[in-house]
Amino acid sequence: MVIHVVGAGIAGSAAALALHGVGAEVVVHEAHPDTSTDAGAFLTLAENGMRALQAIGADEAVRRASAPLRTMHVADGTGAELASRPLGEPGGPGFRYLTRARMCAVLQDEVRRRGIPLRHGERLVATAPDEDGISAAFADGARARGDLLIGADGLRSIVRTQLDPGAAPPRYVGSQIFYGATPGTPPDVPTDRFHFVRGGVAFGYIATEREGTWWFARVIGPELDPDELATGGWAAHLGDLLADEPFPRAIVRAADRVLVTNAYDLANVRVWHRERAVIIGDAAHAASPATGQGASMALEDAVALAEAIRDAEGIGAALTAYEEHRRGPVEANTAASARM
Repeated sequence: MVIHVVGAGIAGSAAALALHGVGAEVVVHEAHPDTSTDAGAFLTLAENGMRALQAIGADEAVRRASAPLRTMHVADGTGAELASRPLGEPGGPGFRYLTRARMCAVLQDEVRRRGIPLRHGERLVATAPDEDGISAAFADGARARGDLLIGADGLRSIVRTQLDPGAAPPRYVGSQIFYGATPGTPPDVPTDRFHFVRGGVAFGYIATEREGTWWFARVIGPELDPDELATGGWAAHLGDLLADEPFPRAIVRAADRVLVTNAYDLANVRVWHRERAVIIGDAAHAASPATGQGASMALEDAVALAEAIRDAEGIGAALTAYEEHRRGPVEANTAASARM
């Protein structure tokens, strides 16, 4: 079986590894001309994500590129502790953290190491299924044909709109997400602890071993337009919002740079698959970042799809089994994250 994967992010790279592992011939097509992505944002991998990485044999590579998270610490705006709890189950694979860019690079390196073609600069523009397979056309004139096409092309998925031209657009969930990195770390703060500051602005940070303090802030407010997103001065703006919370304010004020983005989700996407195309990851079920499950859910999708293709009788049955297995958990996560 020849399978083309559109998108080389977390979902697409993991799907390529999982499908290669069950004997498929896989080609990955990535729109970006190189491997660079925004290095400013970090992500956490929960234990379900680590188990999915184990299933595709990529967990050790990710462990080498990441660091462990063992506890969650909740404080008020002065830094005083309110609560603390362990992360993960005894004997489990544990939680990890790393930048999104590093996570993508690790998975893409593993794709190449296993001899799976990964073609950059190929932006999908159209698909054409027929009785024997599916064809894909790319903006640079390249064409591809196979038995199945997987859309792992994210929140603004082209494959999703090819499957359902009337698909609802991503939904703004009412939050602006600020994030950045600050040189140095607060004194005597463990590097395996996720800190959440409960106040007027939801704020979280990790004191890393060698890369300073990674942090984010979630601010309730109107959707920012492209011109607003492109402006500077976000450190001062966020610092003003944190005026009554001196501890997170000091971290923000000392940041090298501060970026902001709107938080969106995709809830209850109507069509996940049709004929010989299917969507996974954020293309099918993007959640706002509140639960921290986006990467882990994408990794689980990749494993579930590969297992369905391995075990089912025919592509149609495989795609139906995949959706039946995954729709419930991911929609529950999207709803929980929106409530938060």
